[in-house]
Amino acid sequence: MLLRLLVLFTGFFLIASTSWAQAPDVIVTRAAVKAFPLSAEALGNARANEAIEVRAEITAAITAIRFEEGQWVEQGTVLVELENAEQLAELAAAKAALVESRSQYQRAEELYRTNVVATSQLEQLKAQFEANEAAVRAAQSRLDHTIIRAPFSGRLGLRRVSVGAVVDTDTVITTLDDTSRIKLDFDVPEVFVARLEPGLRVLARSAAWPDQHFEGQVTTIDTRLDPVTRTVTVRALLPNEEGYLRPGMFLTVSLLKDDVLALMVPEEAIVPERSKQFVFVVTPGDLVEMREVRTGRRRPGEVEVLQGLADGEWVISEGTQKARDGEPVNVASRVEAG
Repeated sequence: MLLRLLVLFTGFFLIASTSWAQAPDVIVTRAAVKAFPLSAEALGNARANEAIEVRAEITAAITAIRFEEGQWVEQGTVLVELENAEQLAELAAAKAALVESRSQYQRAEELYRTNVVATSQLEQLKAQFEANEAAVRAAQSRLDHTIIRAPFSGRLGLRRVSVGAVVDTDTVITTLDDTSRIKLDFDVPEVFVARLEPGLRVLARSAAWPDQHFEGQVTTIDTRLDPVTRTVTVRALLPNEEGYLRPGMFLTVSLLKDDVLALMVPEEAIVPERSKQFVFVVTPGDLVEMREVRTGRRRPGEVEVLQGLADGEWVISEGTQKARDGEPVNVASRVEAG
């Protein structure tokens, strides 16, 4: 009996030794957190900080144009005056009616105190007085519509009308753009979404000014990604006091963030399988664990791992084609992350 057990144990030992001896040689590298500055290149479109087409709110003839093409104007500056004779007459009539109704109401109040005027009559005169007040405000508003003012400070475009022309709500008189700051919209790939935040620095260049760069900050990140391109639109704001940048310009954008740390592994350690990414993790017992990971940005020789791997774990960087999940490997060399 003892001899039989000895034979069985010896056979098991020989099988295990043979299996271990056949374990493939691999080289493993430690996953490590490293500095990986964010740097994304994109193409962006420049937009004015504020931009409108100046139009009239009523139909009337132009009596005066108070601006020059290309002029910088402050908020509230009169740009155009329209024919206002009818509106002036309406306002005068409304004010006269208001004066009369106010006088009648005030006399009725005095008589009401001596019980000469009934409550209902006083209320009727008060209602008429308040209606005339509203009529004056309405007439004043219609008169105000004959004066077109700049709603914000900015630079005017080309004049498209002349004195005497009849304009309406569809007529573009000129354009007004606030270009003291430029909004720059550009699309960034989905892989950068986790790193995007307001305040990131951007550098922009224009073909019109090849020797200059324009620095600004990210202000807004769109809430939705484009389902076709898998990109997200980012908006940055660039100072433009010198006026070099203009709406409609096409700019090359660099999105920068220096203090970004990322978990990195060698590019050779990533094993793609269909639409998924895997790494072979070598456990302390030199057994292989095939683990799915989510990857991020790449740089020559290295890949960022966003999920599925921890700092300090060992992954197979050479010999992945010979490794099998759950089987042993012979670690020929261990490489510390550079």
